[in-house]
Amino acid sequence: MRRSFVLLALLLSCRSPRATDAGIASPPPPGSSASDASRPVDRELADMPRDPREAALASAASLFLGQEHVLARNIDDSVSKEAFHGFIDELDVGKVFLLDGDVQKLARFETDMDDELRAGDLVLGRKAAVLLASRRHIVADVVARILATPLDFTTNESVETDPKKRAFCKTEEELATRWRNVLKLQVLERTQELEDTLERRAHPKPVAPSSKAVDPDDAKREAAAEKALGEIPATFEGRRDKVQKEVATRYATQFTRLASVDKLAPTQAFINAVNGVFDPHTTYLPPAEEAELGIALTGRLEGIGATLREQEHYILVNDLVAGGAAWQQGKLEAGDLILSVAQEGKEPVDVMDLPIGKVVSMIRGPKGTVVILAVKKPDGTLKTISITRDVVRIEASYARGAVLKTKGTGEVGYVHLPGFYGESKKPGERNATDDMRTILTQLSKKGVTSLVFDLRGNGGGLLTHARDIAGLFVKEGPVVQTKDGKGTVEVLRDKDPTVAFSGNVVVLVDRFCASAAEIVAGALQDYERAVVVGTSATHGKGTVQAVIDLDQQMRTKGDPLGLYKVTVQEYFRVSGGSTQLKGVVPDVLLPDPTSFVESGERTLPHAIPWSTINAVAFVKTPHAWKVTDLASASTARTRANADLATVTKFAAIMEARKDKTVKPLERAAWQAEYKRAKADLEALDPKKRDLKALMEVAPLATQEAGSQDPRMQRQLDRWKDGLARDLWVDESTRILGDMKKAP
Repeated sequence: MRRSFVLLALLLSCRSPRATDAGIASPPPPGSSASDASRPVDRELADMPRDPREAALASAASLFLGQEHVLARNIDDSVSKEAFHGFIDELDVGKVFLLDGDVQKLARFETDMDDELRAGDLVLGRKAAVLLASRRHIVADVVARILATPLDFTTNESVETDPKKRAFCKTEEELATRWRNVLKLQVLERTQELEDTLERRAHPKPVAPSSKAVDPDDAKREAAAEKALGEIPATFEGRRDKVQKEVATRYATQFTRLASVDKLAPTQAFINAVNGVFDPHTTYLPPAEEAELGIALTGRLEGIGATLREQEHYILVNDLVAGGAAWQQGKLEAGDLILSVAQEGKEPVDVMDLPIGKVVSMIRGPKGTVVILAVKKPDGTLKTISITRDVVRIEASYARGAVLKTKGTGEVGYVHLPGFYGESKKPGERNATDDMRTILTQLSKKGVTSLVFDLRGNGGGLLTHARDIAGLFVKEGPVVQTKDGKGTVEVLRDKDPTVAFSGNVVVLVDRFCASAAEIVAGALQDYERAVVVGTSATHGKGTVQAVIDLDQQMRTKGDPLGLYKVTVQEYFRVSGGSTQLKGVVPDVLLPDPTSFVESGERTLPHAIPWSTINAVAFVKTPHAWKVTDLASASTARTRANADLATVTKFAAIMEARKDKTVKPLERAAWQAEYKRAKADLEALDPKKRDLKALMEVAPLATQEAGSQDPRMQRQLDRWKDGLARDLWVDESTRILGDMKKAP
């Protein structure tokens, strides 16, 4: 770096969604009361006290964005206009608080954000926080009144569930109607969950005989989840009244909680709106969110082991930390929307519009305690999931290897790398490169000559590990190029002539494989050292972020400032092309079970464009196989595979339903739609089908494999069982067989 920045890490990771709550509320205006709730906000926009750190943070943003960001873009009125619209979108993502007139009042700041940033006086952030607090105060009364009387589900009404397709309401009456419809849908969904539970209680499924012992932790979680539902009335009217009471209590609690303001929230919202104009990965992290970055770098976490991000009203499960409690339990999944959080024995708290930091603090807790999450699955189903908190099992978050014994291909090596972990190579501290080298060496000593290198779901990590791990497969040479905002190009080279594994390699990727993982996959593809196999192009994040400790950088002595993560470089493959937006395109494509999920850098606003630089000289690896032949043979097999055909049908149904965002609110119509969707999904959902074992799995010797902890052993058994039935790994072993047979 050109300045004496204190860099915590140089990151290549897509696990950095902006954790901004632009809608933090401040206390209601002095003298306000419930009686004020019937009056629209029509006075001049009020302000709130400015946090003493605001000027310093604004100065830091101006410096990093104007001089250090890879785009080096001037912060002017055009940036201000773009930032303003992003600010409004985040301020009220569901368009359920502000009226169109409120937005017009804020619009007078549309071209002022650049000036306010330079002046260190972020007026828009503060005034918007006060305005939203006033609007929430009004809406709280509206919601309470709606839920105080029984909702009518006999009228032919519907609700648009996609906020992007909504406009801001013009009047209080229009907003009240929107809220009534939103609440009706929530009550319908929750009531249906209770009805499904009644059906399960009346007709429990017989337990299939199994040699495996019942996991006591699973039994405890099931019991806690069942207890959380409580007594369920026998009639629809009774269930409706029970749910309305629950929802009313949750909203009342939520609005009370939102009446307090985090002192830095308005500053964070303002600065991150400006950051968002530059790219999706530049972000300011206040002190409360610093821990999240440490988790991403080290894999250490106490709680349930899930990384979260905000999506519209709710908190989305972004991914699960390998080895964490949720990962081990297996019911919470990436893509789930968290609707409410409950501590064992206490009432659930609705998390709609809650700051992500507060939701995280509610979910985390001491080891051994239970947290109960109500979630909405990507297919629309609602689940109540009970998870026992634990310290993340670090062993399970490390690289893991095995020998796969297949019928047609013989023994094939397998290694899964969940992330590029380990900040340094201190004695006794494990890191991704050393663990990979150990596993590859074990496989070579066993005489294994083919390898499936599984990078699916790997969101990236440290740049040095990407270089070093690619170097385990090739002799000396360039691995990746970087270019900063001044056009300076650097080449990172593998200088170690040794190779840890010399046999045929398939690199298995998916759409969630990103950044440092894309560097490795792209380098091995360019060198023709491996065949890249996957379900789609990878995520497409081709940028590098520097993480700056603001307290050390600015030598402050007061309240902590937090961290600033700024995009300082783009990276390019040795062949000259970037993975930005386009990702790494597999040589062999397999059916994609998540094709309906909107993901990837290309879907993010203000993503940096794709570009190229000059290629750097490198020597390709000689081989006999031809990619076209491998792809042709694989396509023939996958088309004939009934299980993979089911995966394709399931994804097609989900894709067709993705844009159907208008939901009926008449009970019979809603239930008919729900039952059709449930039947279709249960018939095709690959996760609900009992797939036969396709291969034998013999894990390599690790600390985990030798553990005396029965829970760790059960975790390892579940991993083996899932791997043995993995359709995509199975096809990868067959591709390796074709590579071996090539003349």
